[in-house]
Amino acid sequence: MILTVTPNPSLDRTYEVPSLDRGEVVRATGERVDPGGKGVNVSRAVTAAGRRTVAVLPLGGAPGALVADLLDAQGIEVAPVPVAGATRSNIALAEADGVLTKINAPGPELTEAERELLLETVRRQSPGADWIACCGSLPRGLAPSWYAELVARAHAAGVRVALDTSGPALLAALRERPDVVKPNAEELAQAVGRPLATVGDALKAAEELRGRGARAVLASLGADGQLLVDDDGAWFGTAAVDTVRSNVGAGDSSLAGFLVAGGRGPEALASAVAHGAAAVRLPGSVMPAPADLDPAAVTVTADVPADRLLREPVS
Repeated sequence: MILTVTPNPSLDRTYEVPSLDRGEVVRATGERVDPGGKGVNVSRAVTAAGRRTVAVLPLGGAPGALVADLLDAQGIEVAPVPVAGATRSNIALAEADGVLTKINAPGPELTEAERELLLETVRRQSPGADWIACCGSLPRGLAPSWYAELVARAHAAGVRVALDTSGPALLAALRERPDVVKPNAEELAQAVGRPLATVGDALKAAEELRGRGARAVLASLGADGQLLVDDDGAWFGTAAVDTVRSNVGAGDSSLAGFLVAGGRGPEALASAVAHGAAAVRLPGSVMPAPADLDPAAVTVTADVPADRLLREPVS
């Protein structure tokens, strides 16, 4: 079982529009509503892979109730933490040419009591979990050290932790030695405070995060592939993708693929790459099922191409 923790979930409304004209009335041609948040997406991908997951998330108001209903309809077990504030509602405007404009609300401010209840709910749901995946930004009311506290408590209970966050929350959690952290290229560059122009730059940055405490680093480099660095070495994985329909949730799908494959070594990296590649071939935030995967298209090597220029360098 994979337990996910999403401290700042959302109700995501996506409107399809011909084009976005500021100051004009824009009529949508399509609409959909999805439960949102990085940990929520990991649970959706784990469920699509046929594995059990439990999603822990603070929920409040009518948007929170709808998030719970949507997850339940997808067969995802929810461990809700009631909060006084309403769960945030995010809006995405998808234009016909593929441009996506997102408006993300800040979310409710959690009280001290709600903060403790969130940690206590994770503790109650932890027995029997293979992994706890802690994902996304922190809402108002949770200090950057909150993830660090969760990692410490999880390790004390003997449970492995995967952490997908950024900024001060990521840096603060490193001291508690999360079992794997999953930054994308931009988050990796931000963490080390320097640009990334090559795969070698990303490798050095991942090694620096390991030096600060991360036991393993699974770095998503977008179209360039994924990099895994742990005690046993470093591996680089790629997959051929002919058509990209949507990259929404691709990183979350990759993390789910990594965890359902054991969360360690080149086999887990291959699963992460296969899941990420499958996700970008699907519309919106649809998570791939086993039938969508193409393992034969994945290449994993211990010969990391350090000199390869990133197609999307980070300044």
